[in-house]
Amino acid sequence: MNVSFKESIFSRITFSTNLLIALLAIVTIAACSKPAQQAQPNVFTVTTVETSDRTLQDFFGASISGRQDVRIIPQVSGAITKVCVSEGQEVKKGQSLFIIDQVPYKAALRTAAASVEVAKAAVSTAQLSFNSTKILFEKKVVSSYDLTMAKNALLTAKAQLAQAEAVAVNAKNNLSYSLVKSSSDGVVGAIPFRVGTLVGPSMTTPLTTVSDNSAMYVYFSMSEREMLTLTRQYGSIKEALKSMPPVKLQLIDGSLYEEEGHIEAISGVIDAATGSVSVRAVFPNEKHILLSGGTGRVIVPYQRANCIVIDQNATFELQDKIYAFKVVDGKAVSAMLTVDPINNGKEYIVTNGLKVGDVIVTEGTAMLRNDMPIQTKQVSKSAKH
Repeated sequence: MNVSFKESIFSRITFSTNLLIALLAIVTIAACSKPAQQAQPNVFTVTTVETSDRTLQDFFGASISGRQDVRIIPQVSGAITKVCVSEGQEVKKGQSLFIIDQVPYKAALRTAAASVEVAKAAVSTAQLSFNSTKILFEKKVVSSYDLTMAKNALLTAKAQLAQAEAVAVNAKNNLSYSLVKSSSDGVVGAIPFRVGTLVGPSMTTPLTTVSDNSAMYVYFSMSEREMLTLTRQYGSIKEALKSMPPVKLQLIDGSLYEEEGHIEAISGVIDAATGSVSVRAVFPNEKHILLSGGTGRVIVPYQRANCIVIDQNATFELQDKIYAFKVVDGKAVSAMLTVDPINNGKEYIVTNGLKVGDVIVTEGTAMLRNDMPIQTKQVSKSAKH
């Protein structure tokens, strides 16, 4: 009875083992056959190369200055007795900025005015003497010599009067110059001198600078090559100034200035030291956001017509060179490209390596190898940029 029990147990174990092996075999066969049944060849989207027009942008470092930055230099010497404005204040043409000690200039004007009166009296006396001498000469009481002397005395008196009047005008001007006024509308800059400072016409540092900020000049430089391209595009510098589109200004914080400007002047001389040409753009500044002395970047748009443009996603880099896969006879064939990047960071302008009509892979280039057979799916025109 013990033998039968053992045989029964052994039979059950054998059956269970065989069943487990059979199940594992079935699972293995199913696992092996499933990928084979689901395997599908990769399908890559492609597009046909065409030409299109693009508006591109060039960026140029720029300096900003007022349309008119007037350096205020005193025309007379003396100590400052009053500062009439503050830094950053808006002023009008003719508004008083500084007062220089007026006491000596007022005294000089009074002296000059008195000299004029003395000279006038001398002219009047000389005129009376000449008139009397002329009458006596007509009566043959005095000689022609006496008449000539009287006439010369009158002329001398008149000359002295003119000289005195000139001195008076000069004294009056000096007194007016002691009141330093703004010669234009604008904004007052730094004021390095205060009350009590001795100033004069020979000083090299201005009392202040008044900047006309209603419109701002923005200066930048173009290379000789860029200027040549611009000239060829428009025919001449004169035509370029007439036809160039508005330009934009990127401020120092990276934001775009809300107003557009235009290029107003292009230098006709290339700087031999830098190989560049100076360009001046003008931007309105009614809100006085732009300040003289600031910096930024001018954004100049330009057109590229009939150029080949492809997505950067359709390319890959290998040893600092850019490639794309063309589809030739159902195979992916790598092609080395010469490109110009577009400012949007999404596209390239291809200058060499592709031609109109070529078919290129637009996605999944990392999965491709040269001469690899592929199936393709044409991307729709609306999916292009």
